[in-house]
Amino acid sequence: MATGKPRKSTARGGSVRSAELEPDQPDPPDPPSEFGVETTGRMIVTFLDTSKSGVSGALSTLKNQAGVASVSHTADFSDEFSMAEAESGDAHVFDALGIAVLTGDADQMTAAASFSVAGAENVVVEPEYVNHAFDEDLDDDLPPGGAAEDQPDSALGGDDGGLGGALGGGLGGGAQAYLRGYRDAVNHLARALVTGDEGAIAEAVEMEAAAAAQFRDTASSTWGLKATRVLRACTTGAGIKVAVLDTGFDLTHPDYAGRTVQTNSFIAGEAVQDGNGHGTHCIGTACGSARPGLGPRYGVASGAEIFAGKVLSNAGSGGDASILAGINWAVQNKCEVVSMSLGRRVRPGEAPQTNYQTAGRRALAAGTLIVAAAGNDSARPVQTTPVSSPANASSIAAIAAIDSRLRIARFSNRGTNPGGGEINLAGPGVDVLSSWPMPVRLRSISGTSMATPHVAGVAALLAEESKRFRGLDLYRELRRRARRLPLPRADVGNGLVQA
Repeated sequence: MATGKPRKSTARGGSVRSAELEPDQPDPPDPPSEFGVETTGRMIVTFLDTSKSGVSGALSTLKNQAGVASVSHTADFSDEFSMAEAESGDAHVFDALGIAVLTGDADQMTAAASFSVAGAENVVVEPEYVNHAFDEDLDDDLPPGGAAEDQPDSALGGDDGGLGGALGGGLGGGAQAYLRGYRDAVNHLARALVTGDEGAIAEAVEMEAAAAAQFRDTASSTWGLKATRVLRACTTGAGIKVAVLDTGFDLTHPDYAGRTVQTNSFIAGEAVQDGNGHGTHCIGTACGSARPGLGPRYGVASGAEIFAGKVLSNAGSGGDASILAGINWAVQNKCEVVSMSLGRRVRPGEAPQTNYQTAGRRALAAGTLIVAAAGNDSARPVQTTPVSSPANASSIAAIAAIDSRLRIARFSNRGTNPGGGEINLAGPGVDVLSSWPMPVRLRSISGTSMATPHVAGVAALLAEESKRFRGLDLYRELRRRARRLPLPRADVGNGLVQA
């Protein structure tokens, strides 16, 4: 296996506005302490003015009002940057994103928070939250106050025709959601037949057939590769850089021998070597070999260049600063795709964090698309909860999970919050086989974590097709090609990602 340090890049984030992925900046969220969300005591500072004078002016004010004396910059490091350097001073700036982490004492954090509240025009200061890997163990651990499954779904409209009359009569929320989607498929088919549009007829038949579809693992490939049509793809992701920000990577795994893998750890005191397994599994789905040494093919973009960033510890947790450092690293190295199967729960109605909104927007401007797991906090059909952070940022694509029958996974979160908290796409996320640290080698697990690298891998396949497919245009192409499903948009967005 080829490993090594990524080359230094000076890619910078710009500014992009899109009604699809980026509305106006929301107010920063209040710390949801009663919701069981952890904070680190540190602060994340977002510079809204990223000009040299804007950043230096904001830092000067922080120095004067919060005593922030020692400031380092990622751009200062000609070699690999690690979080140990960030924690050695009072603040560290992730230059490609225009975002900083404050690492000083409690008094400095209090002063910095007051600085933001005081109304500084060019700075937003937010608490640093603790994030976790989204795996199958989280889906039975529900937060209080989740949204009920049978809430009205604005994406469905008020159409009572077709099967609409069947939705009353005391059906449970899960059954209602399924019938709404099935109604839409049948109504779509009826309209297509009336107009005689052959393309619309074919699409409608496919939507209806999806309700009865089932995919299975075989000796040649996993069910997820079949459902996403990866096996038909004429590209492999060659020449495309995919950054998977997670718990690291098993550098000894035999299925990656000879592959180009760039690595960096953003967890102080821990090497990239994956002591958890979650990261190796996600990398396997996104970029695993087309011909693994054992078992079926499980990787989507077998020819992509892997960037393995350890932003979660071996225990599966990490602060926002580590994740933002990983995004900064990916943007600096011109990665076309970033996959993040991690996050934290949010409350109903909670706005996205400004730092992730801004990081995603500046990444898009640099040609980097970020996809993130929607979260596993639901227990369908009884209860659904909102899309987690950072997937709830409108500049980051939120990915839901479906099973092999193309039904929404029972744990998959729902797009109910405003300001970017919708679901954008869906991917295979139930009983997904992929690589696991040796000596286990292969393992099947479930989660929106497993759906997200499917989307990341398909994004790499599309990015190889054309240099036009970068950033926002890559997201639009993913959305355009998605397979529509007979399910509410609040659950699956535009549908199942397709190669």
